[in-house]
Amino acid sequence: MIFNIPRPQIPACTWQRPIGLGWDNPYTVRYASNLDDGPWHGMPLGGLGAGCIGRSPRGDFNLWHLDGGEHIFRSLPACQFSIFEQTASGEAKAYAMSTQSPPDGSLSRWQWYPENKGTYHALYPRSWYEYEGVFESELICEQFSPVWANCYQESSYPVAVFEWTVHNPTDEPLTLSIMLTWQNTIGWFTNAIKSPEITVRDDGSPEYEYQPKWGDSTGNFNQWIKDFHRVGCLFDRIRPHDDIREGEGQMAIASITNPALEAFYLGRWNPNSDGGDVWDYFAGNGSLPDREDETPAAPGEQLAAAIAIRFTVRPGRTRKIPFILGWDFPITEFAPKVNYFRRHTDFFGRTGKNAWTVVRTALKHSDIWQEKIQAWQNPILQREDLPNWFKMALFNELYLLSQGGTLWTAATETDPVGQFGILECFDYRWYESLDVRLYGSFALMMLFPRLDKAVLEAFARAIPSHDDTPRIIGYNQAKAIRKAPGATPHDLGAPNEHPWEKTNYTSYQDCNQWKDLASDFVLQVYRDFVLTGSTDTEFLWECWHAIPISLDYLKGFDLDNDGIPENSGAPDQTFDDWQLRGISAYCGGLWIAALEAAIAIARVLIDNPPANPNLTPENYPGVLEDAIATYQTWLQQARPLYQKTLWNGQYYRLDSESGSDVVMADQLCGQFYAQLLGLQDVIPPENAETALNTIYESCFLKFHAGQFGIANGVMPDGSPEKPDATHPLEVWTGINFGLAAFFLLQNRRDEAFRFTEAVVQQVYENGLQFRTPEAITAVGTFRAGHYLRALAIWGIYGVLTDFD
Repeated sequence: MIFNIPRPQIPACTWQRPIGLGWDNPYTVRYASNLDDGPWHGMPLGGLGAGCIGRSPRGDFNLWHLDGGEHIFRSLPACQFSIFEQTASGEAKAYAMSTQSPPDGSLSRWQWYPENKGTYHALYPRSWYEYEGVFESELICEQFSPVWANCYQESSYPVAVFEWTVHNPTDEPLTLSIMLTWQNTIGWFTNAIKSPEITVRDDGSPEYEYQPKWGDSTGNFNQWIKDFHRVGCLFDRIRPHDDIREGEGQMAIASITNPALEAFYLGRWNPNSDGGDVWDYFAGNGSLPDREDETPAAPGEQLAAAIAIRFTVRPGRTRKIPFILGWDFPITEFAPKVNYFRRHTDFFGRTGKNAWTVVRTALKHSDIWQEKIQAWQNPILQREDLPNWFKMALFNELYLLSQGGTLWTAATETDPVGQFGILECFDYRWYESLDVRLYGSFALMMLFPRLDKAVLEAFARAIPSHDDTPRIIGYNQAKAIRKAPGATPHDLGAPNEHPWEKTNYTSYQDCNQWKDLASDFVLQVYRDFVLTGSTDTEFLWECWHAIPISLDYLKGFDLDNDGIPENSGAPDQTFDDWQLRGISAYCGGLWIAALEAAIAIARVLIDNPPANPNLTPENYPGVLEDAIATYQTWLQQARPLYQKTLWNGQYYRLDSESGSDVVMADQLCGQFYAQLLGLQDVIPPENAETALNTIYESCFLKFHAGQFGIANGVMPDGSPEKPDATHPLEVWTGINFGLAAFFLLQNRRDEAFRFTEAVVQQVYENGLQFRTPEAITAVGTFRAGHYLRALAIWGIYGVLTDFD
């Protein structure tokens, strides 16, 4: 405990909301089959790939992503902080620090914190509860996990730090006690259905049933630990076998003790009771009965434990007390017997018995972790040229790095920082969708470049592979094989199979027919090389073998051999409910930019022979030069054809065959990437300027007067081409952020920030925080929450700073 410390300086740019204040009309899902847990989402706690736990703006712990790739949103009332305060005259009060009492009537003896008595603040990976108007003391709880840029160790830790700062503004001493109660949930976070059947949802997307072993506490036990100046409770479970399995491990809660305070505990109590055996002690004088009981839970029995730290604060003084929540679940299991160790096991071992070691590490290093986070964030927070709403969204959108069903495996010789993956979202539950990460991977590339490169190397390994398993395609019921050799996969697989090894999980469309994936792959490889210093030629060599394969495969869709692959009228690109025909502005522009990127990569490799001789293709200079010559020939055909076929004087037409006059917002994505990476322009610069003018006027200003952001595609007057269309009339958060980055490249800052702010307001003012969707509509609905593409907001910051 630290005396006379300064109170926490909460940044001015946090996302803020009165504690417990609800929403009158939060956005709801567009389709009933989509995930909609409601608006009570707060910032997640836990490292990347370690599993995370969410605590809401009303103070309850309600999100449990402790099983890799799976989503549980359910409040556990027994997992809670509580505060006791007593004045010198003996007047006492005690509250559990959540405004949500259990709806089932349990813990009825507890007193729950009133609504609107303080403010919740969030700026990932930090958040704060600032309590006001209830206690005499001024209370702030700051919570965080050790996540910061370019940190490949601590950022994987399964831990949350809670630092309570207590200031006494009165002229008499105050006695306080801070209690943390926690339910033993060991064994809950694994699928009870070991081989779940894959079904097709009403929107044509594959899904499988997930039934966590929620409430299965048989054999769980709690152990009180006093370890020098550390005290806490370890939550464990009897294991009937020697090897560690998914869902097995430990959790722990802990704090500190010293002569200036008292520590109390209750090692076993029933969270389904009225809670009196905890509350009657605590509310009386801030103590607990100091009872240990390691008896394992019988079938149907639930266990919880409590620790409390009591102390006195003199008038005008301030004290700080840390609490730690740590866990150790080493294994993620996908299909039966497909197991991976998590990244944190590289530092804490693989036994599943190291939760207390995690706690001890946090108590020792949490101050340093805070300093590291602040050193990373402060240069951005102190920039006066950036509005607060942008700084807020920039950091808070990073919630998905830990909350996106994230996987981060232990290191291997092949993958020295492990393998990594973020779900497209929980409605489309497959990893690292390549078309989506064309936008959404800017954050990972800028903050954890070694992880982003690991993802692209996984795609490079997957491109030559094939899987002839026949499947029914969701949108038209046709049959197609899962993965054609040479086709660039859409995704790296799903949590119920074998990510990285079994790709193309989605079956709504035939991914082998997509016309943007190969281009997306090549552009991201070159982007990661250029924007991380243009020195990592080993990474280029790791990916090069797949580049000619992927481009040759895509060129096979150039049926008339005019230099540009044609779209087929099927869902065959990222706007997969928007059918393009012939040469399209979107895919054609990406194709031209990708050919330029492939040429640039080949030239770098000619000048930089591989350090790994296993990567050397026979006569590699000749092979690379042949590739350059081929791509230059294709470009000589493609660039003038693209311009002649699609330019109408104001914008690039959607495609060459549909006859549509719609203004597509993302028609210039290829030009954006070319300009970003210093490649030759896809189109004349003056045409880009004119087209952006049209996009801004039609898709933003004339689409509901710019309230929502830029719509994907409308007529020049802002009206819908088809009133019942889906994707064209949606505002896609990540596409808007990508367009904003392009507008900034064009020195159009005011416009970029205007529509970016509109999108940010839609998300953070309508209950969509920490579940940012793919799409919002003009009628207050959303689609596909927790979506990967929104991480594209870091592309905006990258352009502003030249990616330094």
